[in-house]
Amino acid sequence: MRSYLRALALAMATIGFVMTQGAAAQARCATVFATDDGPYKSFAVQAALTALQNEIEAVKAKWHVREVTISPVQPKPNPYWRGEVTPNLYQKPDIITSTAHTMCWRGVVSPSVCTSGAKVCW
Repeated sequence: MRSYLRALALAMATIGFVMTQGAAAQARCATVFATDDGPYKSFAVQAALTALQNEIEAVKAKWHVREVTISPVQPKPNPYWRGEVTPNLYQKPDIITSTAHTMCWRGVVSPSVCTSGAKVCW
């Protein structure tokens, strides 16, 4: 009887460990985007990436996490002064790094507007 109870206790402990490990292995993720502009594409790209980093820091603060993994996500343009960005307005090529995907277009007021996107997981 004791060996049966010992085996049952060991099985229950193993099940609890697997369930805990499984819950810990589930990652939470958030997709973040940021748009900014500039007089040149290079300025607008840097401004959008800086704004994206601020969004990532806000996600980390909201969820009280320090370590995150970041991967690029293709953004949809976020035009300031027009309803949509038509294909002839895009400033190609897109800029894709290991942590962000940035697309740019000619703006109405600014010569260049860019939106950057990333997926943040913890």
